[in-house]
Amino acid sequence: MYAFTQDVPIGAEMYWRIIDGIGPEPIAGSLAHLCVKRPDGSLYYIDVWEDEASCARAFDERIHPAVDAAFGGDRPGTEPTVHPIDVIHLTGGAVSQPAA
Repeated sequence: MYAFTQDVPIGAEMYWRIIDGIGPEPIAGSLAHLCVKRPDGSLYYIDVWEDEASCARAFDERIHPAVDAAFGGDRPGTEPTVHPIDVIHLTGGAVSQPAA
């Protein structure tokens, strides 16, 4: 299992443009993705993948193209820092709708 946290310098509107660009089909290898809005409006991700190779493939094939499109082809030149985490247990149902 491969998991990480990441602070991302975008707001909710840009996040939803990226999600729309990724599309509704499940991403192969993704076990969980949580996007949290902090009080200052910045976003924080927690991602869990089957393995690091699945994550890299998803970024190459689905995520980065959607980010590029959302930024109009002019996305920032650097990626937000990835902070690996060790997951000892993951459970739960799939939810694809925004929280109320």
